[in-house]
Amino acid sequence: MSRMNSMDEAYAKLTQDQIDEIEEKFARADAAQKIFEKWSQEEIDRTIRAIAWKVANTQTFRELVRMSIEESGMGDPVTRENKKYKIRGVLRDALRQKSVGIIEEIPEKGIVKYAKPVGVISCVIPATNPDLTPAGNAIYALKARNAIIFSPHPRAVKTGGRTVELMREGLRQVGAPEDLIQIIGTGKAKINRAMSEALNTKCDLVIATGGQGVVRRAYYSGTPAYGVGAGNATMIWDETAKQDLHKAAYNTMLSKTSDFGSGCSADGNIIIHESIYEDAIKELVAVGGYLLSEEEQEAIKKIMWDEECHRKPDSVAQSPQKMAQLAGFSIPEDRKFLIARGTGSYTTSYEDVWCREKLTTLLAVHKYEGEFQNAINIVKAIHEVGGKGHSVGIFSFDDDHIHRLALEACVGRIMVRQPQSKSNAGSFTNGMPMTSSIGCGTWGGNATSENVNLRHYMNVTWVSREIPEDRPSDEELFGEFYEPEKEQV
Repeated sequence: MSRMNSMDEAYAKLTQDQIDEIEEKFARADAAQKIFEKWSQEEIDRTIRAIAWKVANTQTFRELVRMSIEESGMGDPVTRENKKYKIRGVLRDALRQKSVGIIEEIPEKGIVKYAKPVGVISCVIPATNPDLTPAGNAIYALKARNAIIFSPHPRAVKTGGRTVELMREGLRQVGAPEDLIQIIGTGKAKINRAMSEALNTKCDLVIATGGQGVVRRAYYSGTPAYGVGAGNATMIWDETAKQDLHKAAYNTMLSKTSDFGSGCSADGNIIIHESIYEDAIKELVAVGGYLLSEEEQEAIKKIMWDEECHRKPDSVAQSPQKMAQLAGFSIPEDRKFLIARGTGSYTTSYEDVWCREKLTTLLAVHKYEGEFQNAINIVKAIHEVGGKGHSVGIFSFDDDHIHRLALEACVGRIMVRQPQSKSNAGSFTNGMPMTSSIGCGTWGGNATSENVNLRHYMNVTWVSREIPEDRPSDEELFGEFYEPEKEQV
């Protein structure tokens, strides 16, 4: 479908108030962007520092976290506060790169690259991150000299609106056009799916962070879009993990409990070698896990998935105590996450409900037997159920195992001996680009397999100058297949 047809179809579903708001805010964003794109690199860097601080200072971010959890009913007020460090990481990465004028030169190829803005960006705010997502995306968008308009999730309208309001204060503080950052659906025109889709058709680029429905609709808009794939992060613990089972378990606890497991990178499955399987479960319990009985496991399954294995929204980002309560039993207050034993067996597939994406404080453990290839095969089978393209972690001290996993796993990132929810999207202890949007490549139906970062928010003009001829001979090019050709008389 063409972009114009997409726009007509999207606008046909809107009220006049919704149409008027989109048109007005886009016009204001477009005018602001045309002013801002002429600013110097120093002025732009000062601007992104101002908007980042308005949101990421400790007191303000704490208030936003409390507001978001009260509004959405999802998330952990303690660990979610740590997401302020992700904003700092995005700011760090943005400040270390150029986005005005020449950004790269390759003299030997005669190439010089110039950065250009894309224009006005549409960005969807998920209910689980109405504080982090606007700040992180606004930093990258403005660094690349764009304007950005956010669409909040209906369960996080107030928090999204407050976050944008704070960043607009930062813009005013440095004299930047405040309409560089806007949000729809917080006033007279109420936000809904149709309004968000219509904004996508109007803007120049879409950054879609959210569920797969959100991402598919972004691609359907006809506007260039970067989306994220489904999560379902999976770990492998091979036999060498016995060297430090405590750290392996502690990493998983950190990953599983961060914001009550709401992130797409939270460990959902661990595939454990048979030789350490029982000891591994004991260590997981020691760091705060609660091992479910068969009866409790069945009760949890009923509150998490319907009969067609669709995840029930009330189970997302809940404490283990709340999960148990919903399922009709109770657990000690000191337990931090639930542990379920996988009930599938690997032959040619692994169609087991426990290997699906959870997005809550539930971890599934699966046993693999024999050689390491069996663990890789189970990872592949799990990803056919969900999470293909996203990520795999491995707790191993065997470099050959890590290498083999990297060769075969259809994922964009592999974390080695790290808690995935704190490392996939970048951390201060690895070199991954900081982001709140993780691309899953063609495996997950996305345009990129990278962490969506500054370079995805800009256009680049390549200037090419003539260089000495770089033409290999036919013998070099065709190798063993080359045959001298007879000249035509």
